[in-house]
Amino acid sequence: MMAGVDKFQFAIDRGGTFTDVFARCPGGKVRVMKLLSEDPANYTDAPTEGIRKILQEECGISLSKDQPVDTSLIDWIRMGTTVATNALLERKGERIALVITKGFRDLLLIGNQSRPKIFDLEIVRPEVLYEEVIEVSERVVLHQKGCRLSKAMNSETLKGSTGESLDLWCPLDFKTLQTELQRVLEKGIQSLAVVLIHSYTWSKHEQEVGELAQRLGFQHVSLSSEVMPMVRMVPRGYTACADAYLTPCIKRYLTGFRAGFKDVLKDVNVLFMQSDGGLTPMKTFNGSRAILSGPAGGVVGYAVTTYNEESKQPIIGFDMGGTSTDVSRYAGEYEHVFESTTAGITIQAPQLDVNTVAAGGGSMLFFRSGLFVVGPESAGAHPGPSCYRKGGPLTVTDANLCLGRLLPDYFPKIFGPEEDQPLSKRDTLREFQKLTDQVNSFLENQSQHVSNMTVEEVAMGFIRVANEAMCRPIRALTQAKGHDTSQHILACFGGAGGQHACAIARSLGMKTVFIHKYAGILSAYGMALADVVHEAQEPCSVIYGPESFKLLDQRIAVLKQQCITSLQGQGFQKAQISTEAFLHLRYERTDCAFMCSAKGYPGNENFCHEGDFRTAFCLRYLKEFGFTIPERPIVVDDIRVRGTGSSSIHCEKQLKPSGLPARVETMTKCYFENGYLDTNVYYLEDLTCDHIIPGPAIIIDKNSTILVEPECTATITEFGDIQICVDREKIPVIGTELDTIQLSIFSHRFMSIAEQMGRILQRTAISTNIKERLDFSCALFGPDGGLVSNAPHIPVHLGAMQETVQFQIKNLGQDLVEGDVILSNHPCAGGSHLPDLTVITPVFRKGISYPVFFVASRGHHADIGGITPGSMPPHSKSLEEEGAVFTSFKLLKGGMFQEEAVTEALLAPGKIPGSSGTRNLHDNISDLRAQVAANQKGIQLVNELIDVYGLEVVQAYMAHIQANAEVAVRQMLKEFAVRCRKQTGVQTGLLEVTSEDYMDDGSPIRLSVQINEKEGSAVFDFSGSGYEVIGNCNAPRAITLSALIYCLRCMVGQDIPLNQGCLAPVKVIIPKGSILDPSAKAAVVGGNVLTSQRLVDVIFKAFGVCAASQGCMNNITFGNDNVGYYETVAGGAGAGPYWHGQSGVHTHMTNTRITDPEILEKRYPVILQQFQINKGTGGTGNFCGGDGVIRQLLFRDNVVLSVLSERRAFRPYGLYGGEPGAAGLNLLIRADGRTINLGGKTSVELNPGDIFHLQTPGGGGFGLYEEDGTSKRTTQTVSQKDKTTECFQERGSVYEYRRTQETV
Repeated sequence: MMAGVDKFQFAIDRGGTFTDVFARCPGGKVRVMKLLSEDPANYTDAPTEGIRKILQEECGISLSKDQPVDTSLIDWIRMGTTVATNALLERKGERIALVITKGFRDLLLIGNQSRPKIFDLEIVRPEVLYEEVIEVSERVVLHQKGCRLSKAMNSETLKGSTGESLDLWCPLDFKTLQTELQRVLEKGIQSLAVVLIHSYTWSKHEQEVGELAQRLGFQHVSLSSEVMPMVRMVPRGYTACADAYLTPCIKRYLTGFRAGFKDVLKDVNVLFMQSDGGLTPMKTFNGSRAILSGPAGGVVGYAVTTYNEESKQPIIGFDMGGTSTDVSRYAGEYEHVFESTTAGITIQAPQLDVNTVAAGGGSMLFFRSGLFVVGPESAGAHPGPSCYRKGGPLTVTDANLCLGRLLPDYFPKIFGPEEDQPLSKRDTLREFQKLTDQVNSFLENQSQHVSNMTVEEVAMGFIRVANEAMCRPIRALTQAKGHDTSQHILACFGGAGGQHACAIARSLGMKTVFIHKYAGILSAYGMALADVVHEAQEPCSVIYGPESFKLLDQRIAVLKQQCITSLQGQGFQKAQISTEAFLHLRYERTDCAFMCSAKGYPGNENFCHEGDFRTAFCLRYLKEFGFTIPERPIVVDDIRVRGTGSSSIHCEKQLKPSGLPARVETMTKCYFENGYLDTNVYYLEDLTCDHIIPGPAIIIDKNSTILVEPECTATITEFGDIQICVDREKIPVIGTELDTIQLSIFSHRFMSIAEQMGRILQRTAISTNIKERLDFSCALFGPDGGLVSNAPHIPVHLGAMQETVQFQIKNLGQDLVEGDVILSNHPCAGGSHLPDLTVITPVFRKGISYPVFFVASRGHHADIGGITPGSMPPHSKSLEEEGAVFTSFKLLKGGMFQEEAVTEALLAPGKIPGSSGTRNLHDNISDLRAQVAANQKGIQLVNELIDVYGLEVVQAYMAHIQANAEVAVRQMLKEFAVRCRKQTGVQTGLLEVTSEDYMDDGSPIRLSVQINEKEGSAVFDFSGSGYEVIGNCNAPRAITLSALIYCLRCMVGQDIPLNQGCLAPVKVIIPKGSILDPSAKAAVVGGNVLTSQRLVDVIFKAFGVCAASQGCMNNITFGNDNVGYYETVAGGAGAGPYWHGQSGVHTHMTNTRITDPEILEKRYPVILQQFQINKGTGGTGNFCGGDGVIRQLLFRDNVVLSVLSERRAFRPYGLYGGEPGAAGLNLLIRADGRTINLGGKTSVELNPGDIFHLQTPGGGGFGLYEEDGTSKRTTQTVSQKDKTTECFQERGSVYEYRRTQETV
């Protein structure tokens, strides 16, 4: 693998828009080229054309485009490609079929049952990759000690690769399978994905399916047990599907690529970049590991060129292109994730943690209700920004052009319909003038006099808002792992990043920006610097300890040898090969696992030969979460070895000082905070290592434009790279009057406070509910208790905490002093249900006797006592049966944690006959301390904001943000009133809409909405709703307000600050003593999870927005003395005026994920026999409602089953002639064959062999069904709306964290 010094070496990144080529020529000369990835009029393949051009120009020979390229002069080719990513995004992969265990045909459609965007009523779920599904009769189950099923006792016992034992319940039905495979083949489908339950540990059935399929003629078969043998059937299934869907596309591309060269590249070493940052030979490059092929090269590029082994200062990679912005981190080791979602498909494979956080230069600009908004919509490559001369929208690129930061004369003339024109500043200015007029029109209508804005001020405002929006995920990426953002270097690359780097670094407190001389093609350059990697991995299931060390050492040794053998087969010498072992470790009874290396932690006789993995795991856990759990065993889930063949080249040439001043190419004027400034323009190729460039300045190279802002200084390094020293941020002096730019920035800052509080809470909490399920909310409130910002946006928490804070202000008054922290959960004090404990801390300022702000955190505690474990009894009749109650409990007095008093209160329910105190006191106390710590972080951040801007200004912008939400809601109400009058023809008199629906016990929920269309205000009157009920479906007032805010946000239809302002135009009337405002002693646990859904149905019915969704969360609990389990189950979504309802998904007030079938069966005494869509249960109509699901559980031991559900009597309504969805059904099938209807709410003792059969409700239909068949029942996932723009595809750990928060 030694570099051929007399031959050409090519590193190529084939991106979605451009292909970048880095070439090292004989003698060391470097060539760089950028060309369009698609240009069929001139060439068939961009990488091949790039190689041909460079060979032709450097060798002075003519190479015909029609003939294969001569390879005699080529040493190696390294490539990254978006072929796989584009096929996934555009759904243009291979036609595939899925083979799956019987009973699970819709498992990958349902996925984890959560919806992607919680406020979108039209639920758009990514399309599945397969066309056909074959359910195969076969079943193995994990062997469980104590299993009391006779079938388990009499079945054949198998040994899995993890050491786990399994029972063979049903052998593979070859005859039926062969018939089904033949049927699929006859349809022209030749690629197959196979996922059978528990195949991660016992793969024989999958292998037999694969062998049969290949004998029958399938061209490609992806077995989940081979593609990625990790536990969890759903992501493993997605990964197998992605592999079957993408690998044939890659193979076709590679065949075409090879055909462009003589002897199909026979003697040329061709390597491809994988998602993990390592190169692999062409023949082993596959779909599931190719998703981040291009971006991975950029990470390697900045890691190798920027990181200093001596200083060890960590780096943030900032790659801002035209259509996306990627952020990553490097601190001496590549940061990998092992499960990531791209285009809706969750893939289990090692991937660099590259976070796509924004739409790049193509991010569209909007002015909404007084707020500057950037993205997430993108102009894309076509039509592109306004300046591209194709009628596109205003974007970030246009803002930079407007401000003079982009110079059209230095861009190629590739724009306009004929792609032969320069960038058009005139088009940009024309569109910005329109937007500026819109901004000024809004300002002129405000009560405060605010001077009009200029075009430049508006453009500058959007740049500042865009920068702030990109800073938030960078903070999240670093702070999530306990790192200080300001201590990083910002490594900037990509075509658009150089215009924003200084401002972003300054905002984040970073002092240094590093821009490599090849920043415009850094992904390609990274390919040249990368190593060849071979990985081997296998599942495991042992406790890490002395008794398992021998087994672990043996398995690591086997995997190491696999890596070494593979790399030696590629020509590497033993001295060039290194291996590193990893164990995938987690604490027992938790889901938070880390892939840990023992590098730096040498072993001895007390540890594995590889090193001390326990210490490595514990130190990482401590770093990320602030504590460890010493008494808890550590579980090994997987063993992984990464083998590396060192093959990188080094082509950095040291520059010589010129001894002359830097040559100024020209001077231009750029707009900054203080107006236009004279700005020197330089060519990077004219600069050398003795040049220092003070800002403001623009440095141009062939592929990017770099802005050196005022008070910043750029120096050219000895290798020709740019290092910018960034000054500290100068905070502009602002007043209390409304500044729309500052309004947008403060909106991000206020949200950032709530988000950072949440990170601290998640890091320091100990319970699974808070640490891993992220079932919490953090919020900031004004001095009157009005909500300012809230994160994450859990529907049932929206607005509810505001009621709690305002109750404490009213109840405690002067008794609330500095050093106090309040604990509350009582429904009459703004609580939702008792397990949601709210911790409130007042924010004081020196010299002010009253709180200037409040911060609060609400977390769901797994148990706080009561008559059943989990504190969510289905049959409670009073509040005291549901657990410990706190109204205005002082958790801290004078800064001292009142542990004894809170312990006593948590154990108090045990004094009630039939009830118990908390069953998990240790977790309660730990999580309450974490909530206090989160609040302290909020106080720190609020005070820092006040220190910078002053209390008066911060409180003024708090009010401005609330007013902004109010404006958006008023506008929505006005627009609804206009539509309503138009539809009804009633032009005068009071505008009133009404609706009602019923709980299953007959209790009505009634609503009358009177709308003042002139003011944009409304009265929501729930008078006539049913009385408080004897059961637990009573909903505290806070639940009604949460449901109302959720509905208002959905109907507004765009991102708005969710705060007190949403309810400002609304008066809410709730009758005392009703089911919606019960007495202080009423049971409420069902109100939180059931009545909240009915409230949403009633509100949407009044406004005619959409048909009813399933209207239930289907709460299922089972347990015994050893285990306890709780889940909610998806159903059908309601149809709307232009969409079919989605099937098998959670709706409205819940979005919880469901446990993977393999984890469920591994941890609990249950077998999941069926989980699939219940076809035909959605209501018919012009648009059909979504179908519910069937879920069937077979129990292996004695348990108590509790069911808390609704919509078993009253079906989800249809609208405008649409039919209602089917009601749900809860059946118990006894082992003796009896079938019993359990009703909607019950607790029942089950015996081994009993089956719980659940059918969840469907959604209602919308509009009359057309007899001509224009309405078709469908699982359609693509929106019916005409979408002229696209949103960028988010990915990475920051995105996964937020998605998890939104699935609570």
